[in-house]
Amino acid sequence: MQRTLVHSLALAAVAGFAAACAHSTTALGNEAALRVGKQIPNFTLRDFRGKEHSLADYADAKAVAVVFLGTDCPLVKLYAPRVEELAEEFAARGVKLIAINSNRQDTPTEIAGFATRNHLTFPILKDPDNGVADLFGAIRTPEAFLLDSKRVVRYWGRIDDQYGVGDGSGYAKPKIHRRDLAEAVNELLDGKEISQPVIEATGCLIGRTQKVTPHGDVTYSKQVARILQNRCLECHRTGEVAPFPLTNYEEVVGWADMICEVIDDGRMPPWFADPKYGKFKNDCRMSAEEKETIHTWVKNGCPEGDAKDLPSEKVFVDGWKIPTPDQIIYMADEPFTVPAEGVVQYQFYEVDPGFKEDKWVKMAEARPGNPAVVHHIIAFIRPPGSGGGFGGGTQIGYAPGMPPRVFEPGQAIFIPAGSKFVFQMHYTPNGTEQQDRSYLGLVFADPKTVTKTVRGDATGNVSFRIPPGDGNYKVTSKKRFSKDTLLVSMLPHMHVRGKSFRFELEYPDGKREIILDVPKYDFNWQLWYNPVEPILMPKGSRLHCTAYFDNSEDNPNNPDPTKEITWGEQTWEEMMFGFFSTIDPNEDLAKAGGKPEFKVEDEKLPVAF
Repeated sequence: MQRTLVHSLALAAVAGFAAACAHSTTALGNEAALRVGKQIPNFTLRDFRGKEHSLADYADAKAVAVVFLGTDCPLVKLYAPRVEELAEEFAARGVKLIAINSNRQDTPTEIAGFATRNHLTFPILKDPDNGVADLFGAIRTPEAFLLDSKRVVRYWGRIDDQYGVGDGSGYAKPKIHRRDLAEAVNELLDGKEISQPVIEATGCLIGRTQKVTPHGDVTYSKQVARILQNRCLECHRTGEVAPFPLTNYEEVVGWADMICEVIDDGRMPPWFADPKYGKFKNDCRMSAEEKETIHTWVKNGCPEGDAKDLPSEKVFVDGWKIPTPDQIIYMADEPFTVPAEGVVQYQFYEVDPGFKEDKWVKMAEARPGNPAVVHHIIAFIRPPGSGGGFGGGTQIGYAPGMPPRVFEPGQAIFIPAGSKFVFQMHYTPNGTEQQDRSYLGLVFADPKTVTKTVRGDATGNVSFRIPPGDGNYKVTSKKRFSKDTLLVSMLPHMHVRGKSFRFELEYPDGKREIILDVPKYDFNWQLWYNPVEPILMPKGSRLHCTAYFDNSEDNPNNPDPTKEITWGEQTWEEMMFGFFSTIDPNEDLAKAGGKPEFKVEDEKLPVAF
């Protein structure tokens, strides 16, 4: 299950909102007409060192490629080294490449740091009032314009087709199929017509300076800061998984348009359950009123307001979302080196925590050592004698948006003495070489206080064959319950062809009820859905899972729509599992002597998640 797009791309760049906050892709054809064929007049900007550069300085260049970049956009981070390679390649043919940063929120110091980290040698010019971005009609980062010898725009769009956003979901193909900007350069220099003069660029909206004089009663200090604090700061703060912080006015105002786009599309905060089915205690969606407040604030020019109205600073636990763990378990003694880009095979680490006695875990949290490159962590509990597979069926994981496992009072995971942990690490290169040493924190429960065991389970299908080009292939699985069982959490899992996933409960009398529906599945986010109240599955009930896969060329995540797809551990293969956690409503460990009935069952499910 490999993937080379940083997980936070789903947060930073998705399609959606037109109105006051974003670009409507339906207008792409009309927009292109205003750009391709337009002659760009001379302009002058300063680089991050303060040196002036003018378009006229490159009068001898056969062509000029202008790329709009930012410092925090995940797509830009992936493409920065590639733009440097293109600059060197173009120079050999008499073409000049320059970059322009039009983001309000990016300072010259941040631009300098970005250039240094990525070893960039081409000029990066600061466009302080977005005047040059407006001149070109630039919308996003990264976005490229190719100017011919008369400085007429001949190409507008993406750099290549490997990384991007499609239908609101970030994608990364295993390799480049078309180098769009390079193809345009070569065709131009060879005197040919540009075969594809416009190819939509996806990514982060440019953080433009507000053109509207700030006004109105809705201000950052009084309303917006509170919404972001409650909905966003858990991830959007320094050291956490999100690609940029949103902890003060200057940070937020530069991302105002992007914030509008992602919340309107429902991509942020990340939550994909259809609200028509079930209620979940970890539902993190913004309310309609919260969304309207943010849209009003942006429409009114993003007024800052009075600092006296700011909410009290929210205190986050440094390094943990659970209390200080009783035991911390690292994946390995030495860190793993994540390359700058490419496909990274899943890394597996078996760790002996040294449990000499049975343990009860009431809280557990997997933490990335380096959030910038860790897509997800799954720590499988492998009891003694279990061999391979899921072991006891219980996993402790980390993925963007996934909270730690915190169980209700009296409930806990049972880990028998001698158990080991198997860490499955999924890494996503982000443009520069990185290192990671992730870890797991456990808070133990006093065995005397535990009355019920939380058990992990799954229903899945490993025998499907998805035909080439099929855009709506159905796969099902089911599990029968031989005794009354309470369902306390669910997690759907597929790979990059995953389209939708549904959990249904069939009662003994044949009645069926949808208990979780995810109509737009997104592999970037591995989320647990925890019902407000445990769902009783009476003896004889069946849990049905139905998944649909899109193996067509219309799915931008699809590595190869010409292949038949079967089950497998890698991203270019597929999986279909409905993971869930349960408790026994009739279990009373106090009466049973404090130890649950436990046996290692024959494992039929694979170790990969």
